Amino acid sequence: MSLFEDPATSALRNQLRQANAVTPQLISDVIDLACPRFPSQGRAASTARIERLIAARAWTDVALALVALELPFCQIRRLAYDGGEWHCALSRQRELPDWLDQAVEASHADLTLALLCAFVDAQVVREPPSQPSVPTLTRKLKVLYDSVCCDDFA
Repeated sequence: MSLFEDPATSALRNQLRQANAVTPQLISDVIDLACPRFPSQGRAASTARIERLIAARAWTDVALALVALELPFCQIRRLAYDGGEWHCALSRQRELPDWLDQAVEASHADLTLALLCAFVDAQVVREPPSQPSVPTLTRKLKVLYDSVCCDDFA
């Protein structure tokens, strides 16, 4: 399942960008709208860990755990503080040079909110896993000719 730009996701993205600090309600909204794998029966340990982190209000650890659970193919490419803002970039292939990578980037004055913004943005732009990497083409052949035997049996 992938999230594509719908009104609820847009509202969540705006809510994250306008927030001053992380709250339990904000984390709940992120989990409800952007975390289809939470709670996951197959990943009960990860889900339980996230719930413990939420109870401890360890918001940065919650954001990192959500990225690990929901986007296992993504890694943090860059996390930097510059000009009063945290800049976070999530990438599928962080070993590539910057100019070749298609990282999802977000920034915010709060570290956790920068991580959550990048997380939700990555959820919005990710491709559905069922799509092949190369498009397939179905062909319908039309017979425009009749077969004729051309062999010389003489």
